[in-house]
Amino acid sequence: MELHSNHPQLNDKPYAQKQRLAYIDFLLLFKGAFSRSDLTQKFEMGLANATRDISLYKELMPNNCEFDNPSKTYIQSKKFTPLFKHDPRKTLIKLAHDISDGFDAIGDISFPVEAPSQLNVPDIFIVAKLVQAILSNKAVSIIYTSLSSGSTSREIVPHAIVDNGLRWHVRAFDRKSQSFRDFVLTRVSKVTIKDKAVEEFEKNIEDHQWTRIMPLDLVPHPNNVNHPTAIELDYGMENGLITLNVRAAMAGYLLRRWNVDCTENASLVGGEYQLWLRNRQTLYGAENLAIAPGYE
Repeated sequence: MELHSNHPQLNDKPYAQKQRLAYIDFLLLFKGAFSRSDLTQKFEMGLANATRDISLYKELMPNNCEFDNPSKTYIQSKKFTPLFKHDPRKTLIKLAHDISDGFDAIGDISFPVEAPSQLNVPDIFIVAKLVQAILSNKAVSIIYTSLSSGSTSREIVPHAIVDNGLRWHVRAFDRKSQSFRDFVLTRVSKVTIKDKAVEEFEKNIEDHQWTRIMPLDLVPHPNNVNHPTAIELDYGMENGLITLNVRAAMAGYLLRRWNVDCTENASLVGGEYQLWLRNRQTLYGAENLAIAPGYE
């Protein structure tokens, strides 16, 4: 969790104290309670300092907790409002993968949140070399194993590392095909940074599929969904519509991942197609649409 709060009295507080206040806030939000010993054990601090932090938290948010004398714990009150901003997406990822940033109780408590096993995990040293090349505006030589050619050496000019929802890839200019392409990171086995200067036409500004932003108007499928309100809730729609602005290079991946019917008349049949792309014409010119359901 990032330490974001709109409370003005936090501005002049030491960072370490704000970290402890965030810990209290997290415990109240997700566990529903905390004790003085939670603070002393987590931060290896004395009872007096823990009491001081609790008093400050209660001063800042007087309606957030009530002391339960029998259990010696502070219980979340019915008027609880978080002191800090807890981003839903980031927090769920942290809870599911047991990742702590030091401002939460992840690792101290086993939370009942799980995510599918991720088998497609790139080599971190491969990723690091590619990031170095991107930041220094350099080309790289890679050993890449493709389905069509097997393992070959090629030179690319990378400009972004991307999670397309199914797997990680690097977006780069490919000097062999003289075009911008996606390379699956788990298929890269070696990276060597080159000293040769990058040409202007190889830079990301010339990757028109990357720089082009297209709006996707998604609505509940008119033929496959009996209760569209459920789909509206799933995707946070307003008035039965959600508009996503995505890069043309990423559109096909998103449409495939969400099983969006891209036919002109919403003609795909099946319960897996719960969304329909209402403005199909927006896809004109996008290049990776072979994987978009129903698009021809």
